[in-house]
Amino acid sequence: MRSRGVIQTEVEILVPFFDVDSMEVVWHGHYVKYLEIARCALLDKLAHNYAQMREAGYAWPIIDLQLRYMRGARFGQRLTVRADLVEWENRLKINYLISDAQTGERMTRGSTVQVAVEIATREMLLASPKVFVAAVERVLQ
Repeated sequence: MRSRGVIQTEVEILVPFFDVDSMEVVWHGHYVKYLEIARCALLDKLAHNYAQMREAGYAWPIIDLQLRYMRGARFGQRLTVRADLVEWENRLKINYLISDAQTGERMTRGSTVQVAVEIATREMLLASPKVFVAAVERVLQ
């Protein structure tokens, strides 16, 4: 099991009918959406979400996405999606754990890596912008 990050948040998701496939399990691509919901909650916790990133002049594209499925979720199942901030100084790396909200059973784990890109020049930065690092440091204090 991966260790917790320095800042984490959890969201609960009720699997909707339109997320399941003909085998009555969540289609694999929808898990990416669940990660995004948790990632947005984590960025809100930092008080530096996507709108604030854009206002600061930076885009943060995902350059790496990893998922490992252990058990498929089903329609009507309550899931807990935890997002853990593990890296932020040079890139934004978040680890995720999706588990059954009732039993705590681990279902899926994953990670995303994002890098800052200056919107005006479209240039990728080798270090996270100071405004983002400062947002993380405020929460850590």
